[in-house]
Amino acid sequence: MAEITAALVKELREKTGVGMMDCKKALMENNGNVEESIDWLRKKGLSAAAKKAGRVAAEGLVAAHTEGTVGVVVEVNAETDFVARNEKFQEMVNTVAKISASKTMSVDELAAHAYPGEGGTVQGAITHLIAVIGENMALRRVKRLQVNHGVVTSYIHNATAPGLGKIGVLVALESTGDAEKLNDLGRKIAMHIAATQPQSLSTDDLDPTALERERTILVDQARASGRPEEIIEKMVEGRIRKFYEEVVLLEQAFVMDPSQRVKDIVEASAATLGTPVKLVAFERYALGEGIEKQESDFAAEVLAQAKA
Repeated sequence: MAEITAALVKELREKTGVGMMDCKKALMENNGNVEESIDWLRKKGLSAAAKKAGRVAAEGLVAAHTEGTVGVVVEVNAETDFVARNEKFQEMVNTVAKISASKTMSVDELAAHAYPGEGGTVQGAITHLIAVIGENMALRRVKRLQVNHGVVTSYIHNATAPGLGKIGVLVALESTGDAEKLNDLGRKIAMHIAATQPQSLSTDDLDPTALERERTILVDQARASGRPEEIIEKMVEGRIRKFYEEVVLLEQAFVMDPSQRVKDIVEASAATLGTPVKLVAFERYALGEGIEKQESDFAAEVLAQAKA
């Protein structure tokens, strides 16, 4: 039996919003496994964990940059939000985004790529800025989208500076239609994505593990009602359809017109443009998602430094 520490209970409570005693019981039932405990609490109807588990936990900037049929989104992390407002840091992140538009690269390949004006690499430029500003920084991730015909549109939510902010979205539309109108459509869909956080483009490319996990939870919840198995099966299928409407982009109700789904908006645009329009890909970066952020007592730090 794993030791159920106060820190473990605190972590589960922060992710689920559930009381301490219920969190402790969930951890005891699941041998200290946080993810399994989240599922256990959801089955008991005690948690809205799925909506809270992806809390932002790091600082820095997300950059989005597009060049016609190509678009990139990049995340560079720093220790504090103060650095995100530093002009030198902003310039560096923007430059890294423009470099990554040249070709598809992994983070390691991008880090090793030549950096303009420095006579060195992207990683070298980051290292130099660490020395200048005095905070640790890291190139975390990069994604590049490209279409043969059409546009890749970007959107930054609550921009800190042009092309920079805490949430960046790319939308790739394949079409021979008018580029200006396609960009307008892409921007609206990108704003929708920023708000709704879809997990996949279509039902076909939804992560099978996520789908099976949701199905298992729904089956357990339905069985708890005491209904016959044939009724349970219908209940679960209905709820799976609802799950698709929540997490699959094309099936979601469009935020600017909830009477239509995103796929309806794309089809209507195709009819208006008089040519096929296909939403082929999207990418959404939220600053620091999935990174554990170290908590600190600022007053205690100042006091410790004063004593030193």
